[in-house]
Amino acid sequence: MGDAVENSQTPIQRVVVLIAMEAEAKPLLELLGLQQDKPQALAGPAPAQTFSGSAYGLDLHIVCNGKCRVHGVDQVGTVPAALTAYLALEAFKPDLIISAGTAGGFKAQGGAVGDVYVGSSVMNHDRRIPIPGFDAYGIGAYDAVRTPKLASELSLKDGIVSSGNSLGYSKEDMELMVQHGVAVKEMEAAAIAWAAHLFATPFLALKAITDIVDGDKPTNEEFLANLSAAAYSLQEKLPLVLQFVAGKSVSEL
Repeated sequence: MGDAVENSQTPIQRVVVLIAMEAEAKPLLELLGLQQDKPQALAGPAPAQTFSGSAYGLDLHIVCNGKCRVHGVDQVGTVPAALTAYLALEAFKPDLIISAGTAGGFKAQGGAVGDVYVGSSVMNHDRRIPIPGFDAYGIGAYDAVRTPKLASELSLKDGIVSSGNSLGYSKEDMELMVQHGVAVKEMEAAAIAWAAHLFATPFLALKAITDIVDGDKPTNEEFLANLSAAAYSLQEKLPLVLQFVAGKSVSEL
């Protein structure tokens, strides 16, 4: 597993928050009053959108993957997440990068719609490469920064976050998630952690639950029904997370 970057001496002053979907980001942008960067802060032709300003004593940058130029929808998934994260890390050089958004939870792990999780580690559940050496690479596990004080102070659940490129899952995906004790299923965090590891930048995942993966409701229906409510749960917790981390070192989280 890739280790988390634990620079115990550097105070957190500049933070990048990556949010894949516009609907997930909108409540937070409205709350913080951040303005879209013009000209665009990230290198083109990537369609990512960036919003920058000061909040809670931080130099704060919220970054969205942008819209697909072919289909006109939010660019969810690991490929745009990795590209956007790399460009944001290169442009802003943050002290901390946060993957924030909505996700599926597991009743077997005590999850419920509306819960907000901070990730203890991240992995991929749909990169199955059964060749020695490549098997571990496919899972692509990385530790997130350890946040016991943050989780306790803000009443956040914690657990393993797993990423894949489908809203649903296959039998093999589920077997792997159960094997690793995954608590949160989503589509970007592992890719962002991979980019953060390249830049030796501390990484944190914050996910609000929209649907129950091992429940009895169709994932797409439950996701759409709860997206707005989960986005506002995220809006409630993310500013508190930013306030908590501001000026602290990673080892103090």
